[in-house]
Amino acid sequence: MQAEAIFTGTELLLGQIINTNAALLCQELARAGISIFRQVVVGDNLQRIKEAIQEAGKRADIIITCGGLGPTEDDLTREALAEALELPLEENPLAKEHIIRFFTVRGRPMPPQNLKQALFPKGALPLDNPWGTALGIFLKHKDKLYACLPGPPSEFSKMLKEELLPLLEQYGAGKEIILSRVLKITGLGESTVEEKVRDLLKGTNPTLAILAKTGEIHLRITAKACDSQMAQELIKPLEEQIRERLKDHTFGADGDTLEGVVGNLLTRKGLTLAVAESCTGGLLAHRLTNIPGSSAYFRQGVVAYDNNIKVKVLGVNAKILASKGAVSEEVALAMARGVRDLAGTDIGIGITGIAGPGGGTPAKPVGLVYLALNCQGNAQVRRELFQGPREEIKWRATQSALDMLWRHLKGHA
Repeated sequence: MQAEAIFTGTELLLGQIINTNAALLCQELARAGISIFRQVVVGDNLQRIKEAIQEAGKRADIIITCGGLGPTEDDLTREALAEALELPLEENPLAKEHIIRFFTVRGRPMPPQNLKQALFPKGALPLDNPWGTALGIFLKHKDKLYACLPGPPSEFSKMLKEELLPLLEQYGAGKEIILSRVLKITGLGESTVEEKVRDLLKGTNPTLAILAKTGEIHLRITAKACDSQMAQELIKPLEEQIRERLKDHTFGADGDTLEGVVGNLLTRKGLTLAVAESCTGGLLAHRLTNIPGSSAYFRQGVVAYDNNIKVKVLGVNAKILASKGAVSEEVALAMARGVRDLAGTDIGIGITGIAGPGGGTPAKPVGLVYLALNCQGNAQVRRELFQGPREEIKWRATQSALDMLWRHLKGHA
């Protein structure tokens, strides 16, 4: 079965809130084996919601709306559904009882307009909502399934998982499952990755998609099968092909992060780490210490933003700063060595650069970053030139530092 989702609310169109319900719905439908090919956002307008429901009914077997089930004048989903299907609205006794009980047990008077929430299109069933006054609506009409869920995320999530999905299963939806595996790539751009896997993008089951993220590329393999084991068997050969082609760049899968993978390698090898940062302002240390158990390997972070700190704390030679400048290969190397000596660790990393938006010159433009790694006296350095706003440059710089560390650790004896 195919589903289509309609999310209502002018606040969504204005960008005033992030539609987290959309992501949750797609994840849960995929897990249940229900394909969703389209989602629509509509403002609080009766005619437009009605038209969206009618259009969805031409394409999909299951039409799910989110929002617009409250008691106020701009809550229009129930009216739109009734008009779209040319059905009258009728008071549902179970819904009315639920609303009255909701206020009674809380010792609060019930505003009369709340009884609007007891109106259902003829033939519709209520979906229980212990967390609010808005019961969901479920209706089978002319071989189509219609479901309306409330917009508050806590109510939407509970009702989706505990009420709607089990009901859809009873109607024959989700006899297959949709399973995805995401491989994570570092050190290559989107076009390069696409070139290496282009022929694999033509498959139908499993399918392969390329997703560009900040500082890394994700390859999503998706299979549809009657059970999880069969889906995994479909995914496995394609995953093996990708890993073989991108073996020097695939650092993890699914929930893995580059800092987490690096942390595991450091722990396994019994190595310790310290970092000295200038333009990234402690972001690398923040990412490394976000990993539970990072105290096993992370010893110290120094934010040496000012040149005097580079000299006094990290021991960077003032003459090098004067002759080469703070943003230079030589200073990055000195920072990595200095923080390693200061903390007494096996590895030191130094980062210096220009995050912008100002401070660049023709010789040293905004986005220029030098990254150095010193492991037990053996040093290496990278020169990077990143594009984008300040925060993105900072993130990409830490991503490059983690990539450099990951590659070093993979080849560490």
